[in-house]
Amino acid sequence: MTYSVVFMGTPQFAVPILEALIQDSNYDVKAVVTQPDRPKGRKHQLTYSPVKETALVAQIPVLQPNKISGSNEMDRIMAISPDFIITAAFGQFLPTSLLSSAKIAAINTHASLLPKYRGGAPVHYAIMNGDQETGVSIMYMVKEMDAGDIIDVITVPITKQDNVGTMFKKLSLAGRDLLMSTLPKLISGEIVPKPQEDSKVTFSPNISHEMQNLNFAKETAQQLDWHIRGLYPTHPAYSQINGQRMKIVSVTPTTEKTDLPAGYIVNKTKKQLLVAAANHTVISLDKLQPAGKSEMFIQDYLNGAGKQIEIGKQWIEDIK
Repeated sequence: MTYSVVFMGTPQFAVPILEALIQDSNYDVKAVVTQPDRPKGRKHQLTYSPVKETALVAQIPVLQPNKISGSNEMDRIMAISPDFIITAAFGQFLPTSLLSSAKIAAINTHASLLPKYRGGAPVHYAIMNGDQETGVSIMYMVKEMDAGDIIDVITVPITKQDNVGTMFKKLSLAGRDLLMSTLPKLISGEIVPKPQEDSKVTFSPNISHEMQNLNFAKETAQQLDWHIRGLYPTHPAYSQINGQRMKIVSVTPTTEKTDLPAGYIVNKTKKQLLVAAANHTVISLDKLQPAGKSEMFIQDYLNGAGKQIEIGKQWIEDIK
């Protein structure tokens, strides 16, 4: 038997999940719902979401409501009356009447170990908070954000080298595999859902511009590393350096200690730049992106700007 699916998702995270559904003959993706095309880049050219591009290649109808509640697109989905409504980083709340139109289940693939990190940026917060693991939760959808009963979970370690980009890829594949192993259990009625514990709920709101500004005076070397990896590459962190805002792409916490104030240069060689952070800690800057330029390794940056950098002098200017 083939089971009908309406899939809802937007970013690259959702693509492997959609591809797996398309490739499995047990499922028939009747429609794909994604966010409207958005202007992107300096030319503000309208750009398709990764999910839309995948759907078009597979010749699946694409629906793009600005707001799904009360829309014509919602009526079309309800007319399909699919066996499953499956979402993965779609980006909109779904009305209860729409969720109820799924014959078997309306489920969501969420990139956290719920009830931890409900909301739009769970991967960012897991890394920024220094978590050693995160994962993917599949849950029944309800009108409240990411609050439905848990169907199944998979845990994925966070390494010291991981950033948001690498974790999105890992979690996307883990979510794909988890979903494809979970759907047959839903069909056969094997699932025993687990309610989320309200006392353990935390949230991960969307990343703000203010969160991108590093604070060397309040963050230790390790916290800066978490902060930077927890934003890259989607929302690169930055500091005010030599009168210009500079993105800091990657760093390495060191075991060194210093009495210099935060933001001051601890040491400089041809291939290394050490900067003081909070609590006397020291961080090594590995990769930067000056305003208007491409990302560069620290040795390349020092080749051009090294003469302006003096050991024992303040370099990070926006200490708060």
